[in-house]
Amino acid sequence: MQSLESIYKQADAYLEGHFLLSSGKHSQFYLQSAKVLEDPKTAQVLAQKLANMIKEYGLNVDLVCSPALGGVLAGYELARALGVRFIFAERVNGVMSIRRGFSVKKDEKVLMCEDIITTGGSVLEASKEVIAQGGKVVGFAALANRGFCQRVGSHLSAKPTCKLPNDVPFFALGDFEFEIYDPQDCPLCKDGSIAYKPGSRGN
Repeated sequence: MQSLESIYKQADAYLEGHFLLSSGKHSQFYLQSAKVLEDPKTAQVLAQKLANMIKEYGLNVDLVCSPALGGVLAGYELARALGVRFIFAERVNGVMSIRRGFSVKKDEKVLMCEDIITTGGSVLEASKEVIAQGGKVVGFAALANRGFCQRVGSHLSAKPTCKLPNDVPFFALGDFEFEIYDPQDCPLCKDGSIAYKPGSRGN
């Protein structure tokens, strides 16, 4: 199988520019996973590889849950590869909620899945809703790790900004380490360029 980086580049999903991230920070690079996952065959292959990692680890999973919108395709394909059901959480008035008739059974073992995990803030917020409904979060998963959190099998250690719990395993297919800047310290801003949020210019 191709490297994860080459798959993103081949799908024109490895973007270079000046990006405003959801965290409010800036970066020269951005991974647009939707471009990778628009090919169902690629999505299936990546999800199966991720599922194999999770199975080899010995993790028992009953349900996959993703935060909308970015994690929905990755989470659905991962649930299919694992042979379990899938639900998603979404923001309602700024708060992550599980709705649309979805529910989590008491003590159900839930794997939280994103397309990309940077600090893990969104997926952690969704996991709190799972726990509130009586589920047990047994793992976190993503196609790609931005290098802030420590995934199973990686030499990278977690950075202080990682929000995922240390006692729950995190699975991803690869690490991408990009420099991320506070707006006041961003060298791209100092060079006169203006950061934009991915999607706002057709990306």
